[in-house]
Amino acid sequence: METRITQAICNNAQWCHSVCSAHGRPGEFHDGIWINRAPLPRFYPNVQTLAEPSSHQINLIRELINQGLPSGWAVKDSLASLDLTACGFTLLFDAQWIYLAPERLRAFGSATSDSEVRWEPVRANQMLAEWEHAWCEANHDTNRARVYLPALLQDRDVAILAARRGDHIVAGAIGNRSADVIGWSNVFVRQGCDLVECVAGSLRMLSENFPGLPVVGYETGDALRDALSSGFEAIGPLRVWTFKDSP
Repeated sequence: METRITQAICNNAQWCHSVCSAHGRPGEFHDGIWINRAPLPRFYPNVQTLAEPSSHQINLIRELINQGLPSGWAVKDSLASLDLTACGFTLLFDAQWIYLAPERLRAFGSATSDSEVRWEPVRANQMLAEWEHAWCEANHDTNRARVYLPALLQDRDVAILAARRGDHIVAGAIGNRSADVIGWSNVFVRQGCDLVECVAGSLRMLSENFPGLPVVGYETGDALRDALSSGFEAIGPLRVWTFKDSP
């Protein structure tokens, strides 16, 4: 497996583990797979593969099926190499891992920024709650159950970033550092803001927080197109599968 894909997969699994740990529900890293046996915050999978398909992965997935998790739990098939239809899963979406080399990231640091928008790290729970509210509104998500909890603010390998215009958060992103890369996720831009400038601003902040490392993540649809136009490379496919109990 290509090194950049391995880095992206491991970084993303570590981020999932961090979010779940903040909820008091840490997962388990096994050979070639990460699993979590507890009900999780929305948008986070109970399984992420870390390597090529194996019977061990399928056996652990079947264990979770038999455990009876709430309907809708997901498997992130990190290499788009599993067919889980026979296990009762439905394909939720296809996506691409993306990669931004350090030299391209440095270019964002030297670019001119929008003086009306100022980026800053989220350091307190009140601001984190405000950030999450803005994130939900930007994504038309009416569910107000908290996903990102204050424990994440104590993690030195996590940077939650907010962009303000005046007194309001208008954009944001999250970065998480692993051994060799920075994960870039949860990018949002509220209506009326310049997407290209906000993407650049978030990457500038990441380069300041975690200097010298490439950036990885995954995207699909319009967000993938925007990332590629910003200088990212698509480096490999992934899939997310969802399991729903029969009525």
